[in-house]
Amino acid sequence: MAEDLVLDTAIRDWVLVPLSVVMVLIGILRYFVSKLMRSTQLPDAKVVKEGQVIIRARNLRAAAGFIPAKAFRARRIYFTNEENGLLHVPKEQAQNAQAQMFSDPNMAMDMMKKNLSMIIPQTLTFAWVNFFFSGFVAAKIPFPLTQRFRGMLQNGIDLSTVDVSYVSSRSWYFLNLFGLRGLFSLILGEENAVDDTQKMMQMGGFGFDASRSLAAEKDSLDIIQHEWTLPKMEQRAEEVLRKLVK
Repeated sequence: MAEDLVLDTAIRDWVLVPLSVVMVLIGILRYFVSKLMRSTQLPDAKVVKEGQVIIRARNLRAAAGFIPAKAFRARRIYFTNEENGLLHVPKEQAQNAQAQMFSDPNMAMDMMKKNLSMIIPQTLTFAWVNFFFSGFVAAKIPFPLTQRFRGMLQNGIDLSTVDVSYVSSRSWYFLNLFGLRGLFSLILGEENAVDDTQKMMQMGGFGFDASRSLAAEKDSLDIIQHEWTLPKMEQRAEEVLRKLVK
């Protein structure tokens, strides 16, 4: 049977609150440090053009039902033609672009700076939490949870008799690490509040891959089934008028 614990207020004052405050301050400090380390590069005209082509193709897919089938087919050929379509990328050009992207020293340096600004603060913070606050039960969630959440909420506590709703200090650190995006959006702005989950997902890539994005958008535009919505709109309008007349 799960045991109910009475948490000391000193744990709140010396464990829970300091952990939360330190995580917020480290997130803000990491944002400004990464901003200072970021190198200023002029946007490539070719990359901007390819990005605009992708946006136009997506708009065509989204509004395909509002234009006739003949007009849609003409626009789709304009984008997906194998000879001179805007979305068509030859294999040689795609391989050269990928090789150039991996061989660019500035891009590799920027990626290394991002990784350092992400890994070093979190490694030091986790070592600090693990050394000073290991084994503490820091908080309790005000609603019941199943046993599947025990590994996520009670990291560092090897007691199966403790109720699942209790959160250890180490788990509180991870919850703050992946869940402070809302607070950062209020402090730094919505565009700057990229949470650590998204940063970790971006650590393995080098940014925008134009050839891959163009190929994916070309495949999406090729398989779309056109269905003109204007006849249905006229039918719906007639039905509405009939109901109003009745």
